[in-house]
Amino acid sequence: MSDNFAKVDAIVKKYDRNPSKLIGILQEAQEVFGYLPEEEMTYLANQLGISPARIFGVATFYAHFTLSPKGKYLIRICDGTACHVKKSSDIIAALFKELGLNEKKLTSDDGLFTIELVACLGACGLAPVMVINEKVHGQMTPDQALALVREIKASEGGN
Repeated sequence: MSDNFAKVDAIVKKYDRNPSKLIGILQEAQEVFGYLPEEEMTYLANQLGISPARIFGVATFYAHFTLSPKGKYLIRICDGTACHVKKSSDIIAALFKELGLNEKKLTSDDGLFTIELVACLGACGLAPVMVINEKVHGQMTPDQALALVREIKASEGGN
């Protein structure tokens, strides 16, 4: 048995193998793995006696869950009305270029950064806004956004 399957077993045991506690189980699994890996979720379905479709249905319904790995630094960029009018799209384009990302590939190859585009961060007075992990950065420009990312890269030993 793989080490990851043993981790799933421990989580399932903690929740008394109860399929009605699926959301809590998935939350804990995501904490352990950083996302919900397909092989482990299929194994989880077998352990709970439910279909993999049910697991993946719940995991894809709730925005909190992710089926792909996220970077160490989650960059949320607002592209709502106030931010869009103040050129958040220029910030998005600059970060995509810097990190080698696009609308389909949102996590950098080095695993450091994931970009999420959001409709609103609730800080319209600071538009355009981006949040890195939980730190809010307001009135951003493409150059400021790039400087923040480059500072993080340098602190992580990258270029």
